[in-house]
Amino acid sequence: MAFVVFVLGFLALAVVAPIAIIGHTIVRWRAIRTLSAEEERTMAELVSTADRLRERVANLERILDAEVPGWRTEP
Repeated sequence: MAFVVFVLGFLALAVVAPIAIIGHTIVRWRAIRTLSAEEERTMAELVSTADRLRERVANLERILDAEVPGWRTEP
């Protein structure tokens, strides 16, 4: 009887436990990989802000090019 318990315990540790660990890891990886609706909204807002800032920098550079030629050169 003790031998049967030992064999079943060994099989559980050698076969069932690794499968359960791998399955758990895959489920956690998939949950982390996807973005929630709030995270997608935040990402869209950040992209919009970056685009606006890029436009502002381009406008400032255009103004400086017109009013202060050579501002880009190092002293």
